[in-house]
Amino acid sequence: MAVAPRRHATALETVAVTVPEPAVEAFENAIGSVCTTVGIFEANPEGTLWRVEGVKDAGHREDELAAALVLAQLTTGVNAALERDATEAEGWLARTYESFPEQDVGQRFVIRGTHLPDVKHPTRIALTLDAGVAFGSGEHGSTRGCLRALERIAYRKPRNILDLGCGSGILAMAAAALLHKKVLAVDIEPWSVRVAAQNAERNGLGRALTCRLGNGWKTPEIRHNAPYDLVFANILARPLCLMAKDLAHNLAPGGTVILAGLLRTQIRMVLAAHRRLGLILEHTFTEGDWATLVLRRPYAPKP
Repeated sequence: MAVAPRRHATALETVAVTVPEPAVEAFENAIGSVCTTVGIFEANPEGTLWRVEGVKDAGHREDELAAALVLAQLTTGVNAALERDATEAEGWLARTYESFPEQDVGQRFVIRGTHLPDVKHPTRIALTLDAGVAFGSGEHGSTRGCLRALERIAYRKPRNILDLGCGSGILAMAAAALLHKKVLAVDIEPWSVRVAAQNAERNGLGRALTCRLGNGWKTPEIRHNAPYDLVFANILARPLCLMAKDLAHNLAPGGTVILAGLLRTQIRMVLAAHRRLGLILEHTFTEGDWATLVLRRPYAPKP
């Protein structure tokens, strides 16, 4: 009697940690040092915690993994507990793909993973992202709200565009593809800057995006290129309030800002911080519990 060969000679296991966003890169490198496949998944609705997991042969390279995790903990100051689960050879990859189906967003965009067939969309702009790096994939309500807002204001044809806190680069890529303009994409995390640049190349937008590491409005390149006709700031409510003054100072007269990363219950707080500086609310988009605000700086009154 013939016996079907096993697909994998050794039992597999998934190892994972849950860490705050600033620690993702260090723990991704640690787990990636012993795992051939690494995935990153949002672990809470606020987008402040991320689950980094990889698949390896069970019981193999344990000393290397322990040493890499210690280094990540020392580098970040985050003491993350390691989780382990037995894994079927194809189960992890299937779960990763299932968590990232093709998504239509608004009237103009479709977000798709690299694992999906390359189907042409004659009426939509296709943005392709790696399913194994699932942050900023278009599933989150704040990302979807920003894409809908971009469609709404595209007729203004902004020229000088900034994506502040670019993450995966999805908003910068969408603006570059829809408006045919160059975009400055800045993030405080090296990991995000690297992924954004890779995504831009993957989508044929490498020349359109300038991806830079920087600390918000303190970034020299941001200040050098100001003022901006369009700014994306998909961050969190409290940082948005703290940065409102710098935003208003660096926004061109008539310029538009798309604010996201805030809950519907935080709309009044974020609006108050920006209205005090003369910005005017034009549109509000909601996706589940999340809100996206479109504000504009008025032109100076004629004498």
